[in-house]
Amino acid sequence: MNCRESINQADRPLEEALLNDWHVVATSEEVVPGKLVPTMLFGRELVAWRDSAGQAYVWEDLCIHRGARLSKGFIQSDRVVCPYHGWNYDGSAQCVLMPASPNETPMKKAKAIPHHVKEAYGFIWACMGEPANDIPAFPEWDDPSYKKVVCGPYEFKSGYRALENFIDPTHFPFVHAGVNGIMDQPDPIGAYDVFEKNGGLATSEVQVTQPYGDPREVPVMAYYAYQCLRPLVAYFKKRVVITDPERASEGSPDDRFCTFFTAQQVDETRSIVRICCAMNFSPQPTDADVRRRQDLVYAQDSAIVNTQRPERIPVDLRMELHHRTDLLGQKYRMWLRNMGVSYGTV
Repeated sequence: MNCRESINQADRPLEEALLNDWHVVATSEEVVPGKLVPTMLFGRELVAWRDSAGQAYVWEDLCIHRGARLSKGFIQSDRVVCPYHGWNYDGSAQCVLMPASPNETPMKKAKAIPHHVKEAYGFIWACMGEPANDIPAFPEWDDPSYKKVVCGPYEFKSGYRALENFIDPTHFPFVHAGVNGIMDQPDPIGAYDVFEKNGGLATSEVQVTQPYGDPREVPVMAYYAYQCLRPLVAYFKKRVVITDPERASEGSPDDRFCTFFTAQQVDETRSIVRICCAMNFSPQPTDADVRRRQDLVYAQDSAIVNTQRPERIPVDLRMELHHRTDLLGQKYRMWLRNMGVSYGTV
């Protein structure tokens, strides 16, 4: 049995739907050359770093020698140096220097434990198994007409409950009163369709009234089209129509506001949400204005979502009560169950 196998057997088994998927573990901005960034995914301690050429890496936060945390060490000449005995690991994860025996070639087994890594949409993504798919598509990312702003991190107990909240428009008038809805005038939610799309879930448009429905802070009629892309990745594209007649000229039929949502499930009951917002309307807000608004919205969300019990989302639909307006949430839970997702669920 090799070291990787012994470490894996000591951990809670992770189902293939999660093990072989891509997960955000940091933002690109966090991982700068010369810095070791500790992070965690599904209870596994990881370390992210970047070499001088800009290549990102995600490894187990473990020196194979005596089990010290590599994140407590440092980077020197594009090598990760263990804080305990100074073993040097290069970008291939191979140990290339043991200072206590500098003239000896380290054995082949002297390797850090690397994971697959990609960088996209302002995020560092890791796959701890063998990737079954590519990173989900974010169509607006490469469209120069869209302004993009990465926001977060936001702390939630359950990444799944946070995602279900993200795809739920019926909470707007109550959790986001005065911003995304009006408490005294909640929108009746009409029937909408949920259908399969590219292996995930998608909806037809859901219509809601929003007093300040986008960073321009003007009243809009918003039409949301949601997608569940992966167990912990979702997206919406919002079509907005300015309802204030005096400001209607500021809008265009092509105005869109999109959000790409990711949740990093740290362990069974801790997660980190990061998002990327994309918008194509004018005048475009500053990055600071976009982040200020998202910080407010996600603070309001987490204050409620983090009170939900059980903390782990039920995929057995009999455990909670459902209504026709919860259709996408119901389908999402069924989708998780059908994929065999058990980590962080009940």
